[in-house]
Amino acid sequence: MHRHMKIASVAACIAVSAAIAWPVAAQYAKPEDAVKYRKAAFTVMNNHMGRIFRQLKSPTPNMQVIQSSAQTIESMSKLPWDAFSPDTELVTDTRALPALFKNEAKAKELAQKMQEEVAKLNTVAKTGDAAAVRTQFNAAVKTCDNCHDDFRAK
Repeated sequence: MHRHMKIASVAACIAVSAAIAWPVAAQYAKPEDAVKYRKAAFTVMNNHMGRIFRQLKSPTPNMQVIQSSAQTIESMSKLPWDAFSPDTELVTDTRALPALFKNEAKAKELAQKMQEEVAKLNTVAKTGDAAAVRTQFNAAVKTCDNCHDDFRAK
């Protein structure tokens, strides 16, 4: 009876692991689809960072635009990472450098830091304090630049 419990337990663990891994692997029909997905997420984020930047340059920033964009950026910041699967390394229509796939731990660390900073940006934007938003916006931009410096072709 003990042996059957071990076998059943191992089988259950394998099934759960496969169920977790399968959706990520199966979510893109081909590597090019994953690249398109992550590019789209970054495009939306970049667009909204630009909207915030333009508002912060204005003598009277529209806090509603800033708040809406900050919320969008925070939401989008969670999306592109699963689309950096190893099978996308050979896709040529991307600016991701091979170094990204060779240093996954650092890439994940930089992605997490960016997500933390854009979450702070969203929180600060809700206060309506343009000076505080400007400071946090610059911190968020720096985290984007850190990843681009190491893992994105110019």
